Amino acid sequence: MAREKELSGLRALVTGGTQGIGEAVVGALRAQGAKVLAAARNQGDETELFVGADASTPEGCRTIADAVRDRLGQADILVHVVGGSSAPAGGFAALDDEHWQREIDLNLMSAVRLDRELVPAMIERGSGLVIHVTSIQRQVPLPESTIGYAAAKAALSNYSKALSKEVSPKGVRVMRVSPGWVETSAATAMIGRLAQEADTDTDTARRQLMDSLGGIPYGRPARPEEVADLIAFLASPRAAYLTGAEYVIDGGTVPIA
Repeated sequence: MAREKELSGLRALVTGGTQGIGEAVVGALRAQGAKVLAAARNQGDETELFVGADASTPEGCRTIADAVRDRLGQADILVHVVGGSSAPAGGFAALDDEHWQREIDLNLMSAVRLDRELVPAMIERGSGLVIHVTSIQRQVPLPESTIGYAAAKAALSNYSKALSKEVSPKGVRVMRVSPGWVETSAATAMIGRLAQEADTDTDTARRQLMDSLGGIPYGRPARPEEVADLIAFLASPRAAYLTGAEYVIDGGTVPIA
């Protein structure tokens, strides 16, 4: 039986909201009745509420926060999806200070700055939800290619737990969602590049990438909509008692610690 729209009347901000997981989250929250502002550098196919800004910069975060206040009034739900890596492969020696700072600004400080702008209003009214999208790489980093990204996501997870301890007693829930490999359009393009570089086919390149993660027992990457459905559930009244936890959605990739 179809559920009624559980998020009707709620207002949400989704960063990185015009592609991949973020785009799917915007769609999932709107399907449940929320009014959603999508923030990203590029508008993509977004035709409803959009703010163009670079969340990796202080100026971009201020632009996004101002748009929330101007266009939503306030946010009941913040979903920080924006993230990624532009650092070169080659392990720790290949990354200079500038590379490290970019990884930290995009994957950690974007959330820190926006929370600082928008969470105080949640505390004042005694309700709200913050969801930070982390990554299984905080536990299983790929040192050859994403060492900076993995370290920043580990910091984001730790920060999220601390924030939860501080604001949950004041009525604001803080959750983490930790995806494994999600086959977004960007990931598909990357597989194509890997296949071309290795002079192989895309199925082989996909399998090699899964192997580099230690394998995915479920046999395939996640779809963006599957991650978005988890986030929509965590935003719903059915998850009202959940806070401070991290939900891994990785097809079984991360081994038992």
